[in-house]
Amino acid sequence: MKKIIILLLIFVPIKIKALDVSSRSAILMDEDSGRILYAKDIDSKRLIASTTKIMTAILAIESNKLNDKVIIKDDILKAYGSNIYISVDEEILLKDLIYGLMLRSGNDAAIAISSYVSNNTDDFVVLMNKKAKEIGMTNTYFCNPHGLDEVCENISTARDMALLTRYANKNNIYKKIVGTKRYIAKTNLKTYDWYNKNKLLTTYEYTTGGKTGFTKKARRTLVSSATKNGINLIVVTLNDPNDFTTHKKLYEYGFNNYRKYLILSKKEFGFKNNYYDNLYINSDIYYLLKKDEIDDIYVKYKLDKIEEPKDRDKVGIVEIYIGNKKIITSDIFIEVKNKRKESIFKKILNIFK
Repeated sequence: MKKIIILLLIFVPIKIKALDVSSRSAILMDEDSGRILYAKDIDSKRLIASTTKIMTAILAIESNKLNDKVIIKDDILKAYGSNIYISVDEEILLKDLIYGLMLRSGNDAAIAISSYVSNNTDDFVVLMNKKAKEIGMTNTYFCNPHGLDEVCENISTARDMALLTRYANKNNIYKKIVGTKRYIAKTNLKTYDWYNKNKLLTTYEYTTGGKTGFTKKARRTLVSSATKNGINLIVVTLNDPNDFTTHKKLYEYGFNNYRKYLILSKKEFGFKNNYYDNLYINSDIYYLLKKDEIDDIYVKYKLDKIEEPKDRDKVGIVEIYIGNKKIITSDIFIEVKNKRKESIFKKILNIFK
């Protein structure tokens, strides 16, 4: 099998010592491909504290009610711990509640959001668990929208929380909110001035967002994302007393050891075959690789023989491997050039030729 790879960048490899982190569970994931670059006990079920609010935020955003005015009900009086201190009968935009939820980790905001989006918190929790299954969070269970764990416990894994963040980061509104360092909100009663609790936004220049969390039972939890030189990474740590330090360490490992390579070019796509001409893929295919992995990349093409394919028909797939491990599957399409219809006069002439 012919090995195919087009290098996008040339670099000098940096030697890295074996990573040692203080997390009970930790993961470093490439946001674009989902590739796991570092893993420590990533499938153990653990308490996730206020990182729960990532799910609450994305569901609120997807409700398409961001500019609705929410009248705060007395169910927020059940909230304790980290709050934004909204008042009963206060009128506040749902969008502003999400900022309070994510920047200040407001438990009262979480209750207000859930009761507005789904009419009550119980129905919202059903929505949370449904979305978790859709995303592929197979080891996750939500029982509330905030992460407090005295009455019931929200359970997940480092892998699942990375999948949730990868999903949420596809939403530009979500990314803007979690990447905001300071936000001012006005209601009919108050003016709020919130600073983001995620210290990575001010201490690590490549940070793009994330969510902090803490309870006595869960200890410190942290989810974050960072971007450098076109590489987008996600880190999740569960039960880590040095979480901010761990996140920086994992990001530096990722940025220093991996580069984004162009495996297949959309413009230059094509290979010899006995069936079709004018094959194409919809987009360039990139993947994060270490330098010593380059020679292990190879490509397989699988085509379906179609007698009369139409323009833009899918006619096969391309599979990309590192060694024996399949890493990417992409569809192959065909461009069928339409023949110009002959005029009646030309058809008559052709008869007499």
